This record gives sequence, structure tokens and C-alpha cells, in this order.
Amino acid sequence: MAAIRLFVSNSMHGVMDALIPQFEHASGHQVTISYDPAKVMMERIQKGETADLAILGGPAIADLEKLGKITAGSRRTVASCGVGVAVKAGAPKPDIGTVDGFKRALLAAKSIAYTQQGASGIYFSGLIERLGIAGQIKPKAVRQPGGLIGELAAAGTAELAVQQIPELMAVHGIDLVGPLPKEIQQTTVSSAGIFAGSKEPAAAKALLDFLTTPAAMQVFKANGMEPAATA
Repeated sequence: MAAIRLFVSNSMHGVMDALIPQFEHASGHQVTISYDPAKVMMERIQKGETADLAILGGPAIADLEKLGKITAGSRRTVASCGVGVAVKAGAPKPDIGTVDGFKRALLAAKSIAYTQQGASGIYFSGLIERLGIAGQIKPKAVRQPGGLIGELAAAGTAELAVQQIPELMAVHGIDLVGPLPKEIQQTTVSSAGIFAGSKEPAAAKALLDFLTTPAAMQVFKANGMEPAATA
């Protein structure tokens, strides 16, 4: 039995909650997971932290491979996801099907939650600038460094929560309004790679193989992600 350390971005929370117990039961291995926004995880790795397997945004894994921190040739595309909007369960859902509708919903909301360091929060900060509404949105922003931002909507701290769809779907007590309009959507492709310094490379590969089976891909899809075959 091996003890596998897994570094993974927050968007994978729901998927890992479902799949890791299955893998542990089937393999006898034990998996310890560390979650963080991809940006924070990259900073941790660059400062010397290591594990056996990482699942992050595709460019991050590619960069780590170039730096020699991920084993050359071990990189695999896993899935992709977009950014969405959620409200407290049972609350009215605004129309965000068009860019104009999305802007109206943001301007009408009393408070909007998004992350400071997560990929979706960084993207949203730039998006409201491009849409010309940053001045109206920033005063009613409810922000935290990372984590599941939908929890703020579930608690009633924010009227709208903006984050990657799988992260919103991982939170109980909220309803997904829908994805951002396709004209302004940001799709993040997640890839996996085995650390060059892994103490359990064979077990890490077994975990990666398990996470990319057709059965596992259905779990990704059920949690708001598009499997690699369609990513």
C-alpha cells in the first residue's frame, strides 16, 4: 500500500470527493489531498513543496514540466470547465443568457462574491473592467482569497457568487443560475502530471489512470466539467 500526496486546484473538489474513496477502496492506496487556487498552488510548488501527482490548469502543468518539477511525458489533459453564477437556494435567478443580461444582473445585485486569487476571480476582475462596470461592482464585492465562494451565497453574505461551475456545484444551499454567456466565457483546461521527485510514481500513475477512465469521466461530467475527450 502506498501513501499518495495529491495537489489539486479547488475546481476538482466535488470530483475528488466522489472518486478518491473509490480509488482507495479498489487499490488499497491512501491519498492525501491538498487544495488551493491554482495560482497559490504554483507558488507553493515553486517554493519547494512537492507531492506525487498534481492536477492544475493546463498551462501550469506545462510550466512545471519545463521547470523539471513534473516528469516529462507524464502530463495528461483531464477535463475543462467554465465560469458560472449561483444564488442562494430558492432565490430568484437573474437572466444571464446574454452579455447585456449578465451586466444588468451584476448591476442589480446588492452584493457579489468572487475570489481574489482563484482563476475565476482574477478573470472576473478583468471582465468587469472590460465591460465598463468595475466602478459599480467593486463597492459591493464580497471577496476572499480562495475556497468555495458559493458558501458566501449559501450563508446569505452575497446575493450572487461567481466562480468556476464545478466549485459552485460542490456547495450545498445554492442554485446554479448558469454559465457566463459564451462571448465572455473563460474555459479552463485542467491537466495532470506526476512530480519528478515523487516517492510513489507507480501509485501516482495508477491514480492518474483511474481518474481518466470512462467511468471517472462521467463523474467529472456530473460535477460540471467536460471530460478530456470533449475538452
